[in-house]
Amino acid sequence: MLDLNHKSSCVYGRAAMDPQPLGARINAHIDKALVTERDSQRPRDYLGASRIGEPCARRLVYEFTKTPVDPGKDFEGRTLRIFEAGHVFEDLAIRWLRQAGFDLRTEKRDGGQFGFETAGGRIRGHVDGVIVGGPNLEISWPVLWEHKALKASSWNDTAKKGVRASKPVYFAQMQIYMAYMELEAALFTALNKDTCELYHEHVSFDAAAAQALSDKGVDVLRAADAGDLLPRVAAHADFFLCRFCPFGARCWSEGQA
Repeated sequence: MLDLNHKSSCVYGRAAMDPQPLGARINAHIDKALVTERDSQRPRDYLGASRIGEPCARRLVYEFTKTPVDPGKDFEGRTLRIFEAGHVFEDLAIRWLRQAGFDLRTEKRDGGQFGFETAGGRIRGHVDGVIVGGPNLEISWPVLWEHKALKASSWNDTAKKGVRASKPVYFAQMQIYMAYMELEAALFTALNKDTCELYHEHVSFDAAAAQALSDKGVDVLRAADAGDLLPRVAAHADFFLCRFCPFGARCWSEGQA
């Protein structure tokens, strides 16, 4: 008979000596494993299209050159859990749309992701999917499909204001994708992680916005190659984006404006 209790006295002994609650100790092991997994992955050697909409060009230079973040500002395990949960929500949304009759393609025939690269592969993007057909919604197919899972307050703001005003980084991401994949429109889907409500928005291609974003990406590459820093997004360190930036302390210790 299998003995499941032969180590119980030792476990209880350790637990009695450990002031941390059981949940905190379990989470510490999970988070350590996720951080170890993250650190073992090969870092990006390109500027991702999902980041070009970042308002601060200087931050993009830091990111592209793999400049170390300020102490204590690296992603913790909890943040990595949020990222992974977003993939699960995306898989659910894919299944729901397909069940509803949308011909949503998330992989090419060879199994790879849809995407693009330019500037000698130094700017790249991988899309969530492309919808090539579906119910009669007065939408011309195909369209880019982009999915985000948001907490309730962020979801509500997006549903109220629209993706361009509420989430300009996501809007920029779609514009870059549409430009290089030669698509005229996108369907943006946001899932409320608290209620599972879905918000869908038809986003048209904006050629001028896409060109400006592409030019911005090239500016970042040139600055990185030259060892230069592009201008900050703000004139003062107490600007809200600067307060939350992982490079904030480093940035404001630099002399260049």
